[in-house]
Amino acid sequence: MSIKIRLYVEHPLGQGQSVPLGRDQAHYLFGVMRQKVGAELALFNGVDGEWRARVDQAGKRGGALTCVEQIRPLQMPPDLWLLFAPIKKARTDFIVEKAAEMGAARILPVQTEYTNSERIRQDRLQAHAVEAAEQCGGTYVPEVCDLQRLDRLLADWPQDRQLVFCDEAEVGAGKALSEAARDKGEKWAILIGPEGGFSNTERKRLHALPFAHVISLGPRILRADTAAVAALTIWQQHLGDW
Repeated sequence: MSIKIRLYVEHPLGQGQSVPLGRDQAHYLFGVMRQKVGAELALFNGVDGEWRARVDQAGKRGGALTCVEQIRPLQMPPDLWLLFAPIKKARTDFIVEKAAEMGAARILPVQTEYTNSERIRQDRLQAHAVEAAEQCGGTYVPEVCDLQRLDRLLADWPQDRQLVFCDEAEVGAGKALSEAARDKGEKWAILIGPEGGFSNTERKRLHALPFAHVISLGPRILRADTAAVAALTIWQQHLGDW
């Protein structure tokens, strides 16, 4: 019997392990998906891989599952961070979802000089990352960090992590990633700017950083959400696990 439901849980998984369900997960499984005692589904927690589990208790306000066998071991994504300036709500949600689907290990919303949004709902964006992992078959859920200022993040940047700076000012003229990324190690990050672009001060600072690689995403200026997907695709093709 094929398993159609995948559920992320914040609980240890192992042979015979009992996994309690809270109200929201119970409502989803038993109210929305109409699962009964004895039904099977897949569980993952970002640590212990993916497990086939059986419903042992089903109620409106809770329930319990039991792990039966491991289906897949934990599959870690590449050591890639995505930095992006938040934009309109739905498009920010889109960026987080696609980053989780495409193998980002960590997602960092950043505030630049021209960022339109001064705050985010970190818990809501983390929930979107969880949903994306459930849907795409991933066994790892990337952390979505709270909003932080780009200048402060760069001031404390780990020197062994390379940064791909997608500069809209380089449209049609910048280096390709394949040219910029030769023999630079396995730790990387991608930076996508806001709808208003980077300020001159930010651009000068980024160009001067020894670990930053300025690239072009082609002959056209892309929207921020499109640019994030394009940059992740290029990176995965050249340096990732595709």
